[in-house]
This record gives sequence, structure tokens and C-alpha cells, in this order.
Amino acid sequence: MTTDRQSRILIVDDEANVLKASSSTLKMHGFSNVLTEEDSRRVLDLLAAEKFDLVILDLYMPHISGMDLLPRITERYPEIPVVIVTAAYEIERAVSCIKMGAFDYMVKPVENDRLVTTILKALEHSSLTRQLTLMRDSLLYKSPERPEAFNDIITQDTGLLKLFQYIEIVARTMQPVLVYGESGTGKELIARALHRLSGCKGELISVNLAGLDDNMFSDTLFGHRRGAFTGADTTREGLVVRAADGVLFLDEIGDLSQSSQLKLLRLIQEREFYPVGSDTPRNCTARIVCASNGDIKALVAEGHFRNDLYYRLCTHLIALPPLRKRKQDIPLLLAHFISQSATRLGKRIPAYPRELVDLLATYSFPGNIRELQGFVFDAVARCTTGTLSLDPFKSMISGQALPPATPVSNDDETGNDELAQQLEGIWGHFPTLREAEDTVVMAAMKSARGNQGIAASMLGLKRQTLNMRLKIMAQRS
Repeated sequence: MTTDRQSRILIVDDEANVLKASSSTLKMHGFSNVLTEEDSRRVLDLLAAEKFDLVILDLYMPHISGMDLLPRITERYPEIPVVIVTAAYEIERAVSCIKMGAFDYMVKPVENDRLVTTILKALEHSSLTRQLTLMRDSLLYKSPERPEAFNDIITQDTGLLKLFQYIEIVARTMQPVLVYGESGTGKELIARALHRLSGCKGELISVNLAGLDDNMFSDTLFGHRRGAFTGADTTREGLVVRAADGVLFLDEIGDLSQSSQLKLLRLIQEREFYPVGSDTPRNCTARIVCASNGDIKALVAEGHFRNDLYYRLCTHLIALPPLRKRKQDIPLLLAHFISQSATRLGKRIPAYPRELVDLLATYSFPGNIRELQGFVFDAVARCTTGTLSLDPFKSMISGQALPPATPVSNDDETGNDELAQQLEGIWGHFPTLREAEDTVVMAAMKSARGNQGIAASMLGLKRQTLNMRLKIMAQRS
């Protein structure tokens, strides 16, 4: 995977001084892979022989003009953006160039900043176009091309497997990625998969931004120069440098201050940063992957998160489902964590009763996969026989904190009406207390797949009490 500033650029102009000036300007701004060509007759041969990511083309040249070359380039190489740079400002000609496929039309002399900005935008547009093509083609496949990259993620969920296909596509670009998911859903595992698939030669560097103030954020990411502040006795490189040509994973970005968000926006947008105490910018060659367990869109609406940073990060959004929406993965995860826990504790791998899967399926897992892992480790540690007991799991599940009930005010006639309508919608009339209790009991039995012990735990009853209640219900029916 190449960064935008490592892209191969071809500049075509019949004036040697223009070629030299343009090439020098691009190299000063970090574009190291620039080729120049004075003879327009050689352009098509060059494009056929070598791979280029962008062409800067003059219009008025001897032999073959830019107006003649442009349609040939866009027809044969539609994936290569062409930027027209010419001395003549003619509206009709500019419109014709855009219609023939030029990305932009600029008049000499072009300001350096505008030239660089236009090139970056053209490369970004080209990258996004390629991604759309890859996503369209990926719909033909039912599974990831490189499943080994996702070995750390235990799943058979079809939605998550489709998400893997999307991750394979976005991993090949330098665009930022935002991973959203509740705590414990595996956001860092996704970052590892992105790193493996990206082809990056550098490391994966992870940092949790929660609790970092603006000064600590700058020092952690960008480093500092000697003497930048009291105690800065030596120069220290930041994590952006450590992650050079790799992936920088920034977790909990929703906790960043406004000033830190602005610095992150510049890092992503301009691909450069300033070490603390330095007025010389340095280029960033790391792929940026951000994560949050909060709703960033809600933070934007509340004014706590910059909308320009949010939209920059949303180029690629990966939303991870919570475990309660992946119940079919519980047997796989259970077996995996039992084996893992037994190995770490130096024990033989215990068996587990079939009812355990049904019991776990009734729990909402607010802590997601990390909570399940903790449940299993504790149960394996307590196990003294060859089979896991249900008791540790029942004990942990019965301690599940439920959200406090919201009382319905006697004055809130609308709330009372809606509640009454919901109840009448279930029974066809306003239910009696016995009808309501019977329905709750049967719902618990259905959720527990007929297991009275599990259903009793869900209802907060003893098993004998539930058994007696079921017998009474059977006699009444």
C-alpha cells in the first residue's frame, strides 16, 4: 500500500524550466516519486510501460497537443486522474477538458499550495473510486479472500463475515478508518486485521486516548524537542514516528478535547504534524485507525466533537455488533475460552453441560465478549471435576444490573394510554394479573428452551416454585 505522497506522478510539458520547477515543488512537499517528460509523443508509451497514479498535463505542446492526449489517456487509463496546467485561461476549453475527463484545470503560474492540494484531492478521489469498484466486485464472493487475517475473531455470524469483506477492501487504502462498537466487542482485533491486510511494513502502535489532556496528547503522538518544556532534557519521538509506514490505532477518540481534535484533524488531512517545541512540520506516513465505544454522531450533535473531524473519519466506518446480537457465536466462543482458560491455568480442558449454552443465550452481556471471557475463566478456575458447573454462571448472571424502571406518572395520561394499548395489543383486552404472570412464565420457559432451572433463574424464583407454578398452569388449562 502506498501513501498519497508516495504515488507515482508524471508531469508532461514542453518547457524544461517548468518541468524542473514543478518537480522541485512536489519533492519539497514530500512527493518523491515524480517523473517529467518534455516530448508528448512518448507519453502513451510511458503509461503503457509503467504504472502512474496521476498525470499533470500541459495543453499547448508541439507534436501532440494536450487536447489530443487527454481523451486518449482518459479512455485507455480511466483510473488515472489528469490535472490540466496551462498558460491560457479559456472557459470553453476548460469546460471541454472537464467533459473529456480531466480532474481539474489550472492556469499558470499555479500557487504551490493550490497545486499540492489539487494533487492530493485527485489522488484521494482516485483511491475512493478504486474502493467502490472493489466493493462492487466483492459482492460476488461469500467469504473473505484472506480469512487468516481474521483468525483472532471467533465468529460464524454472516453479518460479521460480510464486514470482513469490507475490511479487506478498505485496508488497501490510506484513508482513515473509524471503528465503532460497545466496550468488549473487539475493536483492537479489527485494527490488527487491518494492519495485516494493509501490506504496511511498519508496526501496529496502539494508544488509549481516554484521560489525555491536550499537552499529553501532543507529547504522546508528536513527541518533543529538547528544551520544549521543563524536564524535556532529551528529544523524544512520538507514536506517529514509531508507527511510520505502519498503523496507528487511536482508541477512545470521543474523549479528546476540542484542541486535540483539531490537531488530529490536521494530522489526518494534511498528513503532517509539529513535534512540541518545533516549528518544522514532519510528514506522517502512518495509517490512522480510530475507535470509540460512544456514539460520535451524538457527540457531534451535542457540540462535543468536531463535525469536520467526524466526516473525515467516516470515510470508512466499521460498526461492530454487540454479543447479544451474535448469539449464534456463543457456542464457538464458549469452547474457545474454555480451552484458552484451561491452558493458562494448566488444567485439562473440561466439558460443559448442554444447558450452559441455553443459559448464556438468556443473558444480554453488557460487557460483550470480554465479559463472557471473564465468566468462563472464573468457572474453569473453580472447576474441580471434568465438567463445568452451571452454578458460577447462574451466580454471575443473577447479579446482572438491570436499568431502573421508569415510573409512569399518574398525571401522564398519554403514557398510561400507550401502556394500556400495548397490553391490550398482546391479549386483545386488558389482562388480569394471572394472565400477565402466566405469559411471563411461558416467555421465560421459551427463552430457556424448556430448561426449568434456567427459566427459574431468569424469573428470580426457586426451581421448585417454578415447577409448582407450571403444574398449576397445566391444571387450569
